[in-house]
Amino acid sequence: MVKNYDEFTRKMEKSINFLKDELATIRAGRANPRLLEKIFVNYYGTPTPITQLANVQVPEARQITIQPWDGNILNDIVKAIQASDLGINPNNDGKVIRLVFPPLTEERRIELTKEVKKLGENNKVAIRQIRRDAVESFKKKEKAKEITEDELKIAEKDIQKFTDEYIEKVDKIVEAKIKEIMEV
Repeated sequence: MVKNYDEFTRKMEKSINFLKDELATIRAGRANPRLLEKIFVNYYGTPTPITQLANVQVPEARQITIQPWDGNILNDIVKAIQASDLGINPNNDGKVIRLVFPPLTEERRIELTKEVKKLGENNKVAIRQIRRDAVESFKKKEKAKEITEDELKIAEKDIQKFTDEYIEKVDKIVEAKIKEIMEV
């Protein structure tokens, strides 16, 4: 029997990448341009991410500068940032927008760690669902006599091994993000 787990491991890998992307948008005391990826500006009728409309830089650990390529959208970017859940009031000098990130309070750090843990748990649920789907597909193959009962048992063990590895990856990613948030 040719064991092919590629489809399932690819889905688990996508789940891990999704978690990393979600965690990158959570502010951890340092300025990160990825925080702006989910903020869209209406640019000639099209919602467009700020990162595609401007030069975004991090000149200091707690500051982001945004210099739009089209000066006419400066105020639109400011409004989009104010309407977002960033909680930062942008400083606009007419050419460049500055976002200064205050240090996180202990209370806010605890809130963020809860959010990170929740994202991690949701990701683990998704990975376990992928495992369930994989096992079901092999059970169907066994029922259709495409594989033997022994091959099904081997496949179940292998799938569980992959699942454990990916759950461990999620734990490490979540742990690293929490450590980053809690650093002063």
